[in-house]
Amino acid sequence: MQDLHDLSLMLERNIPLILIESYEEVRVLELLTRVGIKRGIAVQQWTISDGLRRLSFGEDVNGESTSQPVDALKNIKSRKHGGMFLFCDLHPFLDETLVIRLLKDIAIQHEKYPKTLILLSHKIEVPAELQRYSVHFKFQLPDEAELLSLVKEEARRYTKKSGTRVKTDSETLQKVVANLRGLTISDARRLVQGLIVDDGAISLDEVPEVSKAKMELLDMDGVMSFESDTARFNDVAGLSNMKVWLEQRREAFLTANDDMRPKGMMLFGVQGGGKSLAAKAVAGSWGLPLLRLDFGALYNKFFGETERNLREALKLAETMSPCVVWIDEIEKGVSQESNDAGVSQRLLGTLLTWMAEHGEKVFVVATANNIHVLPPELMRKGRLDEIFFVDLPSKEARAAILDIHLRKRDLNSEGVDLLLLADISDGFSGAELEQAVVSAWHSVRGNGAKGLGTEVLMREIQRTQPLSVTMSERMESLRTWADGRSVNAD
Repeated sequence: MQDLHDLSLMLERNIPLILIESYEEVRVLELLTRVGIKRGIAVQQWTISDGLRRLSFGEDVNGESTSQPVDALKNIKSRKHGGMFLFCDLHPFLDETLVIRLLKDIAIQHEKYPKTLILLSHKIEVPAELQRYSVHFKFQLPDEAELLSLVKEEARRYTKKSGTRVKTDSETLQKVVANLRGLTISDARRLVQGLIVDDGAISLDEVPEVSKAKMELLDMDGVMSFESDTARFNDVAGLSNMKVWLEQRREAFLTANDDMRPKGMMLFGVQGGGKSLAAKAVAGSWGLPLLRLDFGALYNKFFGETERNLREALKLAETMSPCVVWIDEIEKGVSQESNDAGVSQRLLGTLLTWMAEHGEKVFVVATANNIHVLPPELMRKGRLDEIFFVDLPSKEARAAILDIHLRKRDLNSEGVDLLLLADISDGFSGAELEQAVVSAWHSVRGNGAKGLGTEVLMREIQRTQPLSVTMSERMESLRTWADGRSVNAD
């Protein structure tokens, strides 16, 4: 067992403080019991509810009250022999002066009295004066073979209990196992049990629920969110060049080595042009979970916290791989024009380093409205594989967009002259066409109409002033920049 070997090596290095960030308390207790037996060392556990007790015995230590951390640490400090001491949930007390001093005293005595203190909690922030005496120990997460074995074990357990076999297939099992990567054994087991117990089956349509539940377990407090509402390319009109480009790279992303695997793409253009929908369609068409990175939530008033938030978010993306990460309005986080004491530049450096070095299957889709303020380091080839310019939809695309939004609302488009509507909506974005359909639906709903006619839709389109008119200069500026620097998405 790798964890047993690694922890034994750490103890041989005579490190006084070992820090374990984990929710798997039972697993840690089992591991330390095995290490203690193997090394012939008594292991004691401290909790605020029971104080110091021997593992597996439950007797008080020397009859003293050690429920308070200061009392427990004084007890350990006074001993003239070594041992291992597991402190569960000591983190709320790590800002108390006396607790810090006692931990440091025990660490300083380590060479004479080899007492190893193991601090276990979901999150541990060690004071600066204790950092040189401590080291983090990280559990090995189960690989795909172990996760597959776990799924089969839970299926057998269900069959034995219910008398019926669990219904599934090999493709679904592979996708479920891939989505369990990055979870601990206990968390993965609970998710699998939830899948099976519901209906005695593991089906393909349950895979997104596994991704969503996994994302909740790996909570990033709003910095990275799970987007369950993904789309298919059939829901996206136009963008034919981008669709072909993505289809050519789908298999390589899922199977190729790191140096041949596509990294991602940039989409820029007018607001409402379909960039966000395209990002969702990449995940939906490739059958991957979609994570949305919110640069606004990254910012923190404390120096250095913003960059740490980004590192944690990108680490989470690696844990969720294979996945698509959608960085919406990326210019808000790494703009050259930001006046934020250098935070944007540090964020850019963190992002570029990760893009160059990470080896997980994470495909980045960055969207931008204002391409002019993005730094050249981000735009050069090698960071992302391609830059696509999303212009206003063509006549054929506009007709398709109107048809999509009519069908999406269960409205009959057979009697609607879509080509005529596409003609008179020249300069409209996809979002503006959708709003025209919504407005037309509201205008006839009170009359009890079951469908929308061409005239009603035409009236709503003619009443709308599109952004291409009110912001014509900006559109021309985007087209000028795109010429020779990017590929037209359509």
